[in-house]
Amino acid sequence: MAQKLVIVESPTKAGTIGGYLGDDFEVLSSVGHIRDIPAPSDMPAEMKKGPYGKYGVDVDSDFDPYYQISPRAKKTVAEIKRRLKEADELYLATDEDREGEAIAWHLLEVLKPKVPVKRLAFHEITREGIERALAAPREVDMEMVEAQETRRILDRLYGWDMSDVMRRKVGPGSSAGRVQSVALRLVVDRERERMAFQAAEYWDLTARFAATQGADAGVGFVSRLSKVDGKRVASGKDFDDRGVLTNSSAHHVTAAEAAALVSGLAHSDFSVLDVTSKPYKKRPAAPFITSSLIQESSRKLGLGARQAMSVAQGLYQQGFITYMRSDSPALSSEATKAARSQAMELFGSDAVPSSPRVYASGDANAQEAHEAIRPAGDRFRTPESLRSELRGDEFRMYEMIWKRTLASQMADAVGTTSTITVGAKSSAGHAVEFAKSGTILTSPGFRALYIESKEKARYEDEDGKQPADGDARLPQVKAGDAMDASEMDALTHTTNPPPRFTQGSMIKELEDRKLGRPSTYASTVDVIIDRGYVRLDKKVLVPTWVAFNIIELLEQHFPTLVDYGFTAEMEAGLDRIAAGERAMTDWLREFYFGGEGAAQEGLRELLDDLGDINPRSVNTFEIGDGITAHNGRYGPFVERMVDDEKQTASIPEDLPPADLTVAKALELFENQGGDERELGTHPDSGYPIVAKAGRFGPYVTEQLPEDAKGKPKTASLFKSMDLATVTLEDALRLMSLPRVVGEDPESGEPITAQNGRYGPYLKKGTDSRTIESEEQLLSMTLDEALAIYAQPKRGRGRTAKPPLKEFGADPVSGKPVVVKDGRFGPYVTDGEVNATIPKSDNVEALGEARAFELLADKRAKGPVKKKATAKKAPAKKKPAAKKPAAKKPAAKKAAPKKADPKEK
Repeated sequence: MAQKLVIVESPTKAGTIGGYLGDDFEVLSSVGHIRDIPAPSDMPAEMKKGPYGKYGVDVDSDFDPYYQISPRAKKTVAEIKRRLKEADELYLATDEDREGEAIAWHLLEVLKPKVPVKRLAFHEITREGIERALAAPREVDMEMVEAQETRRILDRLYGWDMSDVMRRKVGPGSSAGRVQSVALRLVVDRERERMAFQAAEYWDLTARFAATQGADAGVGFVSRLSKVDGKRVASGKDFDDRGVLTNSSAHHVTAAEAAALVSGLAHSDFSVLDVTSKPYKKRPAAPFITSSLIQESSRKLGLGARQAMSVAQGLYQQGFITYMRSDSPALSSEATKAARSQAMELFGSDAVPSSPRVYASGDANAQEAHEAIRPAGDRFRTPESLRSELRGDEFRMYEMIWKRTLASQMADAVGTTSTITVGAKSSAGHAVEFAKSGTILTSPGFRALYIESKEKARYEDEDGKQPADGDARLPQVKAGDAMDASEMDALTHTTNPPPRFTQGSMIKELEDRKLGRPSTYASTVDVIIDRGYVRLDKKVLVPTWVAFNIIELLEQHFPTLVDYGFTAEMEAGLDRIAAGERAMTDWLREFYFGGEGAAQEGLRELLDDLGDINPRSVNTFEIGDGITAHNGRYGPFVERMVDDEKQTASIPEDLPPADLTVAKALELFENQGGDERELGTHPDSGYPIVAKAGRFGPYVTEQLPEDAKGKPKTASLFKSMDLATVTLEDALRLMSLPRVVGEDPESGEPITAQNGRYGPYLKKGTDSRTIESEEQLLSMTLDEALAIYAQPKRGRGRTAKPPLKEFGADPVSGKPVVVKDGRFGPYVTDGEVNATIPKSDNVEALGEARAFELLADKRAKGPVKKKATAKKAPAKKKPAAKKPAAKKPAAKKAAPKKADPKEK
């Protein structure tokens, strides 16, 4: 029987939608993009020699791209074509952003369907959402397709050429990207600010005050000094990053003055100078968009950008929330009604305002999905009702989205903020004022359900101001009332350097500067982490010295390409293409070729003078006093000239660039080769044994005289050992490795205990077995070794370890999914497919949705192709080679239908 064929992007989504549609529908997954612009090395031989050979794009023919079905998608495409033959209608239901629109167009171009085609957009995977989508089909939006295609071509041109420059001038494995590079510049610029920062010291006073009369006699509060002789006391925000007071209206209290004030106020009479009250009102935060969801997930749930998007995608594909890639905070009328109704049920009719709240994007070009991220359906399911269906991060994120959505339609938080100012005169005649503020909420409104968290501001706790959501009660006093003062202290402060970015604050910065799109923020941050340009240290982003190299090169030779304003304007240009206001080819021609009216030189012109780039200059960073930092083959190092001789010292990997001061560099030179400590004399050789800190970790070694032959005995310390406490006995035991444990009674082969690149192991002939700890290298007995060899060999000699985490059944294979610790790090597996867990993912925080996603990505890539070993065959006389017929490239696409694409 003929069916209606529905194609979505993910297998999980296909299963969920299939459960809602009847027997007349068959739902298949494209597993993402089915074709792409291949790397030139992956193109057919005849195409490599033509105009597409450099980029996979013919830049001289209106930037015509060459598309090729991805190897991993060939089986998928074949299966879809087979099922399409039995269908009487085709529904393209890929995601409703630009990427999804492009996937739908590529499917059309490859499948060439002869049956009616309808484009559906499932904003939410619920029965109501699917019914609404089926009732309102549309055609593929070619303007959105062109915007995505322009972005893809742009990123290929930029990334291909600039990454080639990076590989040649910075080092192998280096790369650059249109948004990736400006994101990296943000991190490097912040580190530069920290390098240049000079702290300023400032002081203030705190004291405890208590009412002396009335019903509140004895009720007290702690307050901070706010004014001296009528001038506001300076706080950290009044100083610049060079430690200079920049606010002339602020009074800088020094240590001496603070001490004098404490002494001079010891016997002063304090009284209330003023009591003021003003209304307090706060509106709820808007519903989530992609960037705000990632930021709040970072602050409230402790999730990284990639983890947050993975959890959200799992919730969407299972039908619990609406589409998770959106830059519009608007709610549909159905959602607004659902939120208001549920808020009234839970908190009463006074909990919602008389009219619905309407939210709009501050970005005129917001067009990714068109509605905020919210619970799915026309009536929201409460978190409690989903406890049996959602666990861990999925439950916590759903609860957060549900609360935020309801709160966005609830009433303002209303109250009163009161400020009490207490004053006195010191014995030296200085008039001082202390101020304290507190807020009392008369109606909590939305705050009864949800309070948005914020990144802590640089000087948030200053000026003695109590946060608006504080619960401190101030006494009922009036001007002129006497106050008791006690516990007066002088406090010292220093200004703080600009804070490093967290993943959440980084994404907010990208959003504020309009760099990239919300749907790309998580992947942008992931790229700079995965490539090793940035490392995560206690949740903050710290740039490596390689990042400095890349940004130095770009700023010196390609400044416009990492200019924040230029990059934002490029994004705006892509939005204009999506809106049909700009032609794709005109825009690309201006970017690549430049020319009259272009905002800058074209990329091709910028690449003409690569010979002027001196790798040494972009790899040299002045530290001071003639000391420079560099990146070397074996990592970063500092360098200086001493008596016409070059002196170098390795920079520890965990030392942030901003912390590499002149004093720290001198310490590195002083300790080059490690904090050497003599342990004693080797009883056999008579040579001294020392413990050192080396580039690859702490170790012990013999010190041989200059005329000695052979190499000194050397051994690395165990991970459990400390360089400061290692003893001569420890060193001798380490140097005894590898150790012969005994002989196998059956084969007579010796069994040795050794420490290798991947940890401690036993070796018998060619048979190696991993052992659990380094300490066993010294304590392992023959019986224990034989017991290990008696067990079945697992993998590369490893014995089985219990899984690190366990999840439910994989939606594709149906088998239980676990996280294991492997030879090359932790990985997720269902017993059939193994997927390495990226360094940017925290194993402890890894959720089920992310585990399933990693397996799906691994399946999509297909098995790794192994290079066949060439076998020599007897020489044969070769027949005369026939010259292959020239293959003419397929016809250029016709705009706007993009007909006849070139593909393999």
